[in-house]
Amino acid sequence: SADNELSWDTSDWESAWDSGNNKEEEEETAGQSEPWLQDCVVSLSPCADLLVVAHEHKAVFLSAKWRTDESGREEMTLAVSWTGTLNTEEGECVSSSICIPLASQKRSSTGRPDWTCVVVGFTSGYVRFYTENGVLLLAQLLHEDSVLRLKCRTYEIPRHPGVTEQHEELSILYPAALVTIDGFSLFQSLRACRNQVARAAAAGSDMIQPPPLAYKKWGLQDMDTIVDHSSVGIMTLCVFDQMKNASILGGFNASVKGSPPAMNQYVTVGGGPYTGFYYAIEGSSQPLLSHVALAVASKLTSALFSAASGWLGWSKNKNEEEAVQKQKPKVEPATPLGIRFGLPDSRRHGESISLSPCNTLAGVTDDFGRVTLLDLARGIAVRMWKGYRDAQLGWLQVSEEQGDREFSPSASLPRRHALFLIIYAPRRGILEVWAMQQGPRVGAFTVGKHCRLLYAGYRLMGVNSVTSQGWQLHTQQVCLLDPTNGALRTVNIPFHLALSDKKSERAKDMHLLKRLTTILRSREVEPDFLEREGKNVLLDIKHPAIKKQALESLLSHKNVPVSCLTNITHTVFDTLKQQDPEEVDTALLQLCSSQLKMLQLYSDIQQLHSAAEIEQDSLEGIEDELSSVGPTLKRYAELTSRPSVSFAQDSPDSPLPAQAFLSQMECTEGGELKVVRGSDTDWNHLGNFLFWDCLCGKCPLHKVCDRLQQAGISPQQLLSLLLSMWLQREKEVLQKPNETVRNLHALLIALSNMKGAVEVSWDPQSISPWWQQVRTTCIQSHNVAAALLAALVAYRAAKASITSRADSKLQSEWEAVSLELEQWVVCVRQLEDVLVLQTLLLVPPSQGAAGGTAAQCSIKTLLEGGTGGIADNVSKWVFRHNLSPERLKEIVQKKEGKNMDDKVEQQAGEGRKEEREKMCQRFPHSLSPDLLFAHCCWEYVVQWNKDPEVHALTNIDIIYKIYEDWVFNDINQKNDTSTFVVKRFSAATFLIEKVNLVHTDVGMGDKAMTSFLGCCVQLLQILMEADSAVEEVSAPELSVEEVWSGADGPASIAELALEQRGVHYPLVQHHCLLASLLHAAMTFSLKMKPLSLFDSKGKNAFFRDLTTIQLMPSGDMDPGLVSLRQEVNSGTGSSPLPSSGPKAGWWPSLCLELGSLLQVNPDILRRHLVCELYNQGLDLRAEEVMLEVEDKDVLGSQLLVLTGQRLCYSLLHSQSQTQAAMELLARLPPTLCTWLKAMDPSELRCPLVPLSQTSRLVGRLIEILPENHAQYVLALHLLEAVEALTTED
Repeated sequence: SADNELSWDTSDWESAWDSGNNKEEEEETAGQSEPWLQDCVVSLSPCADLLVVAHEHKAVFLSAKWRTDESGREEMTLAVSWTGTLNTEEGECVSSSICIPLASQKRSSTGRPDWTCVVVGFTSGYVRFYTENGVLLLAQLLHEDSVLRLKCRTYEIPRHPGVTEQHEELSILYPAALVTIDGFSLFQSLRACRNQVARAAAAGSDMIQPPPLAYKKWGLQDMDTIVDHSSVGIMTLCVFDQMKNASILGGFNASVKGSPPAMNQYVTVGGGPYTGFYYAIEGSSQPLLSHVALAVASKLTSALFSAASGWLGWSKNKNEEEAVQKQKPKVEPATPLGIRFGLPDSRRHGESISLSPCNTLAGVTDDFGRVTLLDLARGIAVRMWKGYRDAQLGWLQVSEEQGDREFSPSASLPRRHALFLIIYAPRRGILEVWAMQQGPRVGAFTVGKHCRLLYAGYRLMGVNSVTSQGWQLHTQQVCLLDPTNGALRTVNIPFHLALSDKKSERAKDMHLLKRLTTILRSREVEPDFLEREGKNVLLDIKHPAIKKQALESLLSHKNVPVSCLTNITHTVFDTLKQQDPEEVDTALLQLCSSQLKMLQLYSDIQQLHSAAEIEQDSLEGIEDELSSVGPTLKRYAELTSRPSVSFAQDSPDSPLPAQAFLSQMECTEGGELKVVRGSDTDWNHLGNFLFWDCLCGKCPLHKVCDRLQQAGISPQQLLSLLLSMWLQREKEVLQKPNETVRNLHALLIALSNMKGAVEVSWDPQSISPWWQQVRTTCIQSHNVAAALLAALVAYRAAKASITSRADSKLQSEWEAVSLELEQWVVCVRQLEDVLVLQTLLLVPPSQGAAGGTAAQCSIKTLLEGGTGGIADNVSKWVFRHNLSPERLKEIVQKKEGKNMDDKVEQQAGEGRKEEREKMCQRFPHSLSPDLLFAHCCWEYVVQWNKDPEVHALTNIDIIYKIYEDWVFNDINQKNDTSTFVVKRFSAATFLIEKVNLVHTDVGMGDKAMTSFLGCCVQLLQILMEADSAVEEVSAPELSVEEVWSGADGPASIAELALEQRGVHYPLVQHHCLLASLLHAAMTFSLKMKPLSLFDSKGKNAFFRDLTTIQLMPSGDMDPGLVSLRQEVNSGTGSSPLPSSGPKAGWWPSLCLELGSLLQVNPDILRRHLVCELYNQGLDLRAEEVMLEVEDKDVLGSQLLVLTGQRLCYSLLHSQSQTQAAMELLARLPPTLCTWLKAMDPSELRCPLVPLSQTSRLVGRLIEILPENHAQYVLALHLLEAVEALTTED
């Protein structure tokens, strides 16, 4: 009854009204009177994305759309998408409608509907199907009477193995008949109709003949009036009920079949009887005697299917279609179905029935204002409520949540579900929620009196057990439509409200925790409301673990004010104090106590930041140090003050929320606070909160230190916070160095005087851990300017502390003073050196240089870099600035003085001279020429190896210019060669040997490869020269500055080079020959296989360590190999080259040099070279080389042929032939004429040679040929012919 109300306060879940999903209606009828909705037919899609409102013959479709409200927040609204008239028959009106969402058939679907079909029933008996846009898909007259109610059943996954799987179905109720349409066939038909409509619209045709639907029609008998129904689905009687029915209906001798048949159960409400139960046997044409006694009279038969022959009607012509439309559709007769039993009540008339989601219960309303709960399996009424006239019913099924299951005794069993009945009483304007079956009322809400409770009772159509795997069905079970404000609200109920045992307390606590979380997630919450709700929730939660969790979530939320946190924690703490000490949870009590301490400390620090007291500290004793490093600090500040991109939340000036402060603090067992080291950003943010205002002089620093000491935070942690913040805010510190240094000194003194900072029993002869912590932080920092200032301040403070200790002991501790302070002297000197180095590295390169990011230095990184760490950083700077080798020499050679400074000043730009001078003064040993040149060479080779195409023509040349006249080059070049050069050199060799072109594996193109091979030749030649002079020059001495003698990193490049063995000269010469051949092949585009020019010993010796002794080729060469080498060398000499320029003299010398290295007869090479020079028209250079030829006879024969080719071209092939030339040709001796015609002038590279040069060539022929030579007479004839030609010209 209505009196059985639960004593719980239901206000704790009123927020379940999902205000975030409010959907407003935008329709023209909003201005009418409030009860207008009661006269309309209203239906809502289960997905809440389509609302249909119909009255008489008009209808409005409203679809969900996103809209931005005035505050800029996105919200979902229902806007009019279609409006129009639905009736096609005269006088018919809309009597019922439902919206059925159809599931998507795509594999990527996750549960959202593909589209929604609107089914409308009319008073004429027609049922029509529409799209969301009002397009008619299908219409069919199923019975000649008014449609009373449309209802749908969709697929649900069975929760238990014994539950019968229900099929999808659309049921249509008429006053005396019930029509059911199979859901699967309906789904396929609607999809086909929609596709056909789309095709017809695209083709411009409107004539569509849809197929008839397959349906069953039952004539419901033995009931006076029927107004509503529910199709429960397929059910099977248990054996006991089967025998009971058989004995009642058939008597003592009735027979019982072995298996009970499956039956469709239908429940109707109306009058006479008040409720009727009908059972239609599934799939049988004849009634079964053991089950049906009443069917003997009514001759119950199976359902009559009226399916026509599918799509046969689509091929009719237009006239036939019009004739069919004019004819009245044929209506199939109904199959009689007698009532099995009912609930007789002659005065009571049912008005509506609502089926539960589990198909076992139903709620019925009647004209007496009662709500009756039916048990459908037993066919009895199990509960009745009174006082609910015109009530509207809905059901809500809630699943057990994961958090509720953790504390449930049935955690190992399947997931539980709770069932609630929703009753809306419009006469009272109240919405009630009742737990099933005999549960109490768990909630009541005051709503409007003109609302409509919309309960669909189904989900998506077209879903089955296969396609629904992994789907998240986004459907609403119950919604309330309020026409006064256009709000559509959903009903949500916590699962724990269905529990009646003690476990519900824990479930209620979990719900309260969820409610608090929901409030905290709200963007705009008033602090007073938040504080009030927070207190109520924390006090209502019973379990200590959940209360602790709720308090922690509140304390960790960033939007809760400090005062609110303090008051809520105080309230919980006071409540716990008032309880019995034995019942109080110790962990919760300690949490409240520790959080109150932290909150109080946070508030006190905030108040001190706003205090007006300012304390001053003197800079006496530190001014000299500041003035000495002042210019460097100023220059460093200029270089580091360039703007950079940063995020606002990462800014050190952003305020520290209380939640971030609490997250970095924890309370020890002794009640003292301890800072928890998190990320560097959080650590620096906390240091900013505690000390930055003190450094800026905005708050009394001594009071801040006293408050921190009172809280019990260790001075070591405070020192770490102070130094981290100081180093991080280097830019701000350098803007006002005097003020910040003064306050840092005061803070450091205050922290040093704290208990536990500097040990009382500290032996002055040992290192103080307190001051060592400061040194360690400065040594590791890359912010060298701030580290230097901190070291100067700490040096002064430590010196004062040691002096005071010595005075208190009335004795002079000289050794103690020197031991501790010596560490500070070294640290300060090292920081000054690093500052100068970092300032130099920060100088931006000039336009066009290599560029790149400047390296970050610290004492730690330089010490870990070994003795070459400083030179390595400077070498990177040299590469970034693209300094020429000459300028680099001038930088490191101090003997050139001011003239050198002026030169470098002009190239490097303003501002670099001062940094360079300081670098040379501070690092006389670390930047010695030997060491710096070694690292510069190494850096250039490394950069070349990264990108050979870009740096091949610049870096390699610079390397060898640096190496010139430098005695240290031998062993260092071996490092370069073995590390980077050999790999590419060998790859180039094998690729040229294989395919005669440069492959991508080498990583270079033709131009870069040619330059690289030329550099390899230079490198190997320098190695041979250095090896020859290595015994005459002593190895350089490497040393570092005294303050940097503690470097313990890897050995420098120079040290590694000194440890190398000397090269094996013949092996280097052997590689130099190969490099020369490769360079020639790339330069002259020769097709050659370089490795084939060497025997097996020579091939095996390639690419070995140059310091090893290998088995080299002997002096005796294979004649075939010599011939091959001679051919290759001749090909090199045959390449065309300019007659002037730098390469003109290099070409012949290269040919002769290769010939000597390849052990080819040099006289053969010289003769070939003379012929090639004459061939290219370079007669003067040919005459120079001719002087060195020994075998003149052979050379004369070769030049005689070349002269004949020239003369042949002039007489026979030249385009400017004259009559005199033709006459001369006729006067020549027949022997000479025949010989000239046999010549081929196309072999000449330069045929157009002046006759004077040819005449001079013939004269040289007569000189070198002896008179007894076989061709001497031919040479004389040639001389006469040339002279005759010259005379003619």
